[in-house]
Amino acid sequence: MRAARPSLSGSRRSTREILESHGLRAKKSWGQNFLVDAQVQERIVAAASVGSDDVVVEIGAGLGALTRRLVAHAGQVIAIEHDAELATLLEQDLGSCPGLRVERVDALVFDFAAAALAAGRPLVVVGNLPYQITSPLLFAITDAAQGGRVIARAILMVQKEFAQRMLAGPGSKVYGRLSVMVQQQAEGEILFAVGPGAFHPRPSITSTVLRLRPRLTPLAPVRDPARFAQVVKQAFATRRKMLRRALEPLAGAEAAARALVLSEIQGTRRAEELSVAEFARLADAFGPLRTALAGPGK
Repeated sequence: MRAARPSLSGSRRSTREILESHGLRAKKSWGQNFLVDAQVQERIVAAASVGSDDVVVEIGAGLGALTRRLVAHAGQVIAIEHDAELATLLEQDLGSCPGLRVERVDALVFDFAAAALAAGRPLVVVGNLPYQITSPLLFAITDAAQGGRVIARAILMVQKEFAQRMLAGPGSKVYGRLSVMVQQQAEGEILFAVGPGAFHPRPSITSTVLRLRPRLTPLAPVRDPARFAQVVKQAFATRRKMLRRALEPLAGAEAAARALVLSEIQGTRRAEELSVAEFARLADAFGPLRTALAGPGK
């Protein structure tokens, strides 16, 4: 039987009241919008499908609205909160919860692999991602997943337009680098929309909750993942240009033309027209890239 959970200030007072009582307010520069709708919180936890053997990493725990629900189901919850003031409140309110650890760290530098190794099993990641750093956080999660060996699945709330971009297919106006890099490593599924009224303060956008499941193997096999990332990044850097021009900065016009011929991709096409598999062929057709403008990151 699980130990009794302590009562939480968040269950008795509104988010606004808690913040005001501590002389705090949501930091706009950090993209802080606290999820206050209890039904949405429950739906997110249900979508995560966590059990007593699972270890959950919650990104942006805030005042603990999701944290307290996750703790009730998971074996362990690692609550990441970069804001030192909010982390202090979390520790005060939830510190006695069995299986909970509050980490005062930027999610962008959190070591998922070390956490999975310590847990002895892949992690479940849950989070309401700050809008300003959604892209780098998504890349950090998919890069760390290692085909499901480190991260089993992720339930994430992001801006609606961001979710559409991430899952878009070739030819779509919103298909881009994000689409290619995420789909190469994970399968995504949109679960449900969340309106502005579910948050404090109320944002001007609609959010989407989605599920990501890392692929056991990449969607398209590539010899050099870093080179694949470079080619995709450069191709979309000037997405209005034809590929034969857009790819020149990587290794020169001659090398770009040769790679296009070897991969059987017409140089007059544009990046938004290529599938993930075509990008993989194109990347494999390049030799070592001499440029320093596009490193292995995305």
